[in-house]
Amino acid sequence: MIVSLIFYKLFFGKSGEHNEDSISDELVSLCPGAALGVLFYKAAVMPSTPKLISLFDDTITTLAKDYSTETIAQNPHIAATRQAYKALGKSPHDYRNAAEAMLRRIVQGKGLYRINNIVEINNLISISSGYSIGSYDTKQLQGNLELRRAEKGTHYDGIGKSAVNIEYLPTLYDQSGPFGNPSSDSRRANPTW
Repeated sequence: MIVSLIFYKLFFGKSGEHNEDSISDELVSLCPGAALGVLFYKAAVMPSTPKLISLFDDTITTLAKDYSTETIAQNPHIAATRQAYKALGKSPHDYRNAAEAMLRRIVQGKGLYRINNIVEINNLISISSGYSIGSYDTKQLQGNLELRRAEKGTHYDGIGKSAVNIEYLPTLYDQSGPFGNPSSDSRRANPTW
């Protein structure tokens, strides 16, 4: 089973194996509007279908026309994430959330990588909504989930990166430690691609 987690003001829910998911008191006090949405779903990870790739490409084409590098930060969900980063002590210029970073790539004509059906669907939701979406293999997660501010000096091995500095970012934790945030997810709970 894979769990998709959505940061800030969008709620999905289902009681289940992680039914005590929460937001830390510190994060709530620094970002009073923060919300955590969790959607549990089962999915087969596979290459994207031509229909999905077509939707992906059409969405990218439309968004490239709708945004400029100056207007991306005006998306209300991207703006809220940027404000949260500032409130938590992280520069939103140095550490862009994934939705913003992908939209910047689109506007600059760099496109987005094609990985598989799960990644393409996550990216479609992120670029269309401004919410940074992450999918995680729940078999790799232990105990309850909590969204909290990563402590000073915290790092983890990111997907396609090593030693990602997640200090002060709003970060998802389970009992084994941090595994995801709106900028870059860890390898630990990455679904098998």
